[in-house]
Amino acid sequence: MLEILGVPAALSRRTGRRAMLQAGGAGLLGLSLPGVMAAEEAARVTGGGPRGRAKSVIFLFLFGGPSQYETFDMKPDAPAEIRGPMSPIGCRTPGLAICEHLPRLADISDRFCVIRSMTHDFNDHSGGAHYIQTGHRWQVPIGGGFSATPQDWPSIGSVVEHLAQRDARGGQRDLPAYAVVPNRLGRLQENGQYIRPGEYGGWLGTSVNPLTTKVDRRSPTDNPYWRDCTDDELRCRIEGLDPVADADVARIRSRVGLLESFDAQRRILDNARSLELDRLRTRALGLVTSPRTRAALDVAREPGAVRDAYGRHLFGQACLTARRLVEAGTRFVTVHYDCCDGYSWDSHVHSDDVRRWLLPSFDQALAALLLDLERSGLLAETLVVALGEMGRTAKPTKDWGRNHWSTLFPAVIAGAGVRGGITWGASDRNGEHPTEQPTSPEDLAATIYTALGIDPATVLTMPDGRPMPLSTGQPVTGIFG
Repeated sequence: MLEILGVPAALSRRTGRRAMLQAGGAGLLGLSLPGVMAAEEAARVTGGGPRGRAKSVIFLFLFGGPSQYETFDMKPDAPAEIRGPMSPIGCRTPGLAICEHLPRLADISDRFCVIRSMTHDFNDHSGGAHYIQTGHRWQVPIGGGFSATPQDWPSIGSVVEHLAQRDARGGQRDLPAYAVVPNRLGRLQENGQYIRPGEYGGWLGTSVNPLTTKVDRRSPTDNPYWRDCTDDELRCRIEGLDPVADADVARIRSRVGLLESFDAQRRILDNARSLELDRLRTRALGLVTSPRTRAALDVAREPGAVRDAYGRHLFGQACLTARRLVEAGTRFVTVHYDCCDGYSWDSHVHSDDVRRWLLPSFDQALAALLLDLERSGLLAETLVVALGEMGRTAKPTKDWGRNHWSTLFPAVIAGAGVRGGITWGASDRNGEHPTEQPTSPEDLAATIYTALGIDPATVLTMPDGRPMPLSTGQPVTGIFG
């Protein structure tokens, strides 16, 4: 089932917390929406920027590091010990060597661009996840940690949420500007002990964390990305509020009014702090009681044929949820294809799961998403980005697994004016280093911000008072028409 999640304890900017609202036995906000936290907004965005063509972004994050050799930068002319057991197939893009296990994407490659020269030197999953989702290097050194911290740079989505809150000027919004589906990154791996960095507000504050949904596993060995999910598992449910009738919403709001009357003395004693709590309360209340939010998260409203096209597996249905969210008005949606078994895209041992499960489910979902957006007219105003945080080594293991290699990896980008049927950048014969147009996470972030009409030079003021631009990268303008 889909449930709104809370902010992990490790992400609180302050040690103090208040449970703001209670309604019914389960509690109005359960364990947490962003409003449960007494968060502090630490920065203010100033400045304008060029008008972009993207109203929304769907960011597909393939955590673990898909191999360039088994996806979009195959090397059929490399030595046998490098090129691997999979073969390229024909596609609609000149010069693109796309894997045989991505046939749907090969057939519509004229709808997207492949960046073959993504590169950085933070050869670590958590740090790479932070780098790709924020456009800034993680302040934690390689091997120094696995989970998010309050000092992290805010994600691109959190910046979008911050701007939306600023523009709303404290008004109540009934749809998030930033959402993460189907789970926070790391939740399904090893009982959720890793709260992977990159998707949160970081030093910008917990008030700009995403609205996050939740889908449970059936058992410790279950992988819902690799099987069909039932409607009961995917049913839109906001914790403590499903189903919510009009009378329930009215009752909830009346309890809020009662709590506010109890807070009168607190307002007198700490006016500034209470205003912050009120703002967070208003946001949470608007989201959890919003028919628009609940409807957007309810994929069961889609025709069966549409759901089948995406695939009934978790990644397919999460991509469909992302389309519903941007259709409703959400500006930035991250879809995680997470690691459940400790490997998945992180294919150290062998490539069997890549061939059998990962590539087919990714191929089905992304192809369906692009075609669905195109049919509805949304592709012209929705930027779709799909990539991992790293690539894989040229040297394989004995069963064609590959190790970490952040020096080169591919990205797929489409929509919002991106020219389809082209490639950007190139790599050497053995697929280890970029040889043309090396593209950094900073460049990718600048490209996304520019597409959204947000100037990458826009300044954020850090908690210590330092002004910092959103991105120090250069937008990849050459991929746009």
